[in-house]
Amino acid sequence: MFYHLNGIVSDIDLNLAVIDCNGVGYAVNTTTNTLSRLKLNDRAKLYISECIKEDSFDLYGFATLSEKRCFEMLLGVSGIGPKAAQAILCAATPEGLALAIMNGDDKAITAAQGVGKKIAQRVILELKDKVSKEMGGSSVSEMPAVMTQTASGSKSKSDAIAALMVLGYGTAEINAALRGLDIGTMETEQIVKAALKNLM
Repeated sequence: MFYHLNGIVSDIDLNLAVIDCNGVGYAVNTTTNTLSRLKLNDRAKLYISECIKEDSFDLYGFATLSEKRCFEMLLGVSGIGPKAAQAILCAATPEGLALAIMNGDDKAITAAQGVGKKIAQRVILELKDKVSKEMGGSSVSEMPAVMTQTASGSKSKSDAIAALMVLGYGTAEINAALRGLDIGTMETEQIVKAALKNLM
């Protein structure tokens, strides 16, 4: 099982990078967000998600754990395969996708090539419902500390925490990522971006 590949970027193609690890070139499907961080002949580290079928063994790689986590979360949605998940993450960053899900913005998801409105609505429904159930099933003591502190404050703060939960982060991780941030002066997207940076 692959966790990450660390090697030289020997080739870059459309949504594909070849990572040379000690003379072995691994073809890794990826997103435009990750490709924008890669340079030919430079060293790169990609976090890997394996997609294995009877007739294929494909590697999907991401520059950040957040993007990998988002990809695997999308695979859990009925009707979403690796190519569709890859397309969605080519159209949106992890924080952008999380906010689109929390805000019910299907247009941000249909911007992905080959993803129609029905699939976008399914992504929103299943993932938003998943987070709602997780939040609804938690006691106050189990909720992220920052959420309980800001429950009566700006909606952007609780939305940011919910967006992080959409990405699969647990309460302990969210608390650690938000610790030290001046969230009282930040908008939702700023909070999510700063938290994801702390989680990298």
